Amino acid sequence: MAEKYNDLLQQLDMERLPRHIAIIMDGNGRWATRRCLPRSAGHKAGAEALRRATELCREIGVEALTVYAFSTENWRRSEEEVSFLMSLLIEYLQKEVALMNQQDIRLGFLGDMNGLPAEVRSALLQALQDTAENKHMTLNLAINYGGRDELCRAARRMAGDVQAGLLQPEKIDEAAFAAYLDTADCPDLDLLIRPSGELRLSNFLLFQCAYSELYFSDRMWPEFGKRDLLSAILDYQQRDRRFGRA
Repeated sequence: MAEKYNDLLQQLDMERLPRHIAIIMDGNGRWATRRCLPRSAGHKAGAEALRRATELCREIGVEALTVYAFSTENWRRSEEEVSFLMSLLIEYLQKEVALMNQQDIRLGFLGDMNGLPAEVRSALLQALQDTAENKHMTLNLAINYGGRDELCRAARRMAGDVQAGLLQPEKIDEAAFAAYLDTADCPDLDLLIRPSGELRLSNFLLFQCAYSELYFSDRMWPEFGKRDLLSAILDYQQRDRRFGRA
């Protein structure tokens, strides 16, 4: 049965939508364990939750959705689980590209691509190329991503440009630094959502979160539906975003 959410949709202020939403897709393994299922089942269900979130963001006009798919710390998981996650990612990319093209969604990437297995890197590069001309919305996958690592990579690139004479140190400000981040072509982050009951950023978008609104939910990511996402956006719309003003 299709999830009903029109009642919440009608409550949205379409003039005050977040332009950029980020989600920490957390709780897949715990969701599966509670149901006496293998963790792999939770990750598959998590991929379905991502599809729902993407569909809704596109439907209401969110410009960019960034999701934490695999962190630099996730390599510490068992070899079996990491292997499954890499295979699932390839499968997701191969299946979703056609739908993304139909819906005019561009794929973006955050993270260190050099640290990914060759077959994952190949599938990712192909998907990025195949959706590059799409303009309705951007879906960013953060894979082999860490916020601190992103800041270090940005600093190295910036230092290289200073050394090459392409950037003057006195010209470095927040906007200049942001241009070296993985999200350089995205609007500022407005809303960060974390399901699963955890209350931390887990090394995600550390620079970008400076003035974003944070929303936490006890629901596990696989069960996070369109109603949950709309509830988060409605909560965001009730907040007074002062950006340091009185």
